[in-house]
Amino acid sequence: QVQLVESGGGLVQPGGSLRLSCAASGFTIIRYAMRWYRQAPGKERELVAGINSFGGSTNYADSVKGRFTISRDNAKNTLYLQMNSLKPEDTAVYYCKGNGYWGQGTQVTVSS
Repeated sequence: QVQLVESGGGLVQPGGSLRLSCAASGFTIIRYAMRWYRQAPGKERELVAGINSFGGSTNYADSVKGRFTISRDNAKNTLYLQMNSLKPEDTAVYYCKGNGYWGQGTQVTVSS
């Protein structure tokens, strides 16, 4: 059974950091392009970051370049999103996606 489970969200002050995790089961993430999306209230879901299969080249939305880093641990079959210098506009539910499947999302709130 394919499953993606996100964790690591929470409340953080502006300028703070969080690391999101996406644990995959039922498939091997290195074989697939994996992506992080986010959806803020009243807005469409948007692509935040992606990592290609095998070679692992990455891409980022302009709004997060230089602040967010996508990575994966192949041994743990887990995708990560390291988020630094967080801003209030980063507040959203964050989702991982891979192999055509979505996780359930994890809430990130950036507020003082």
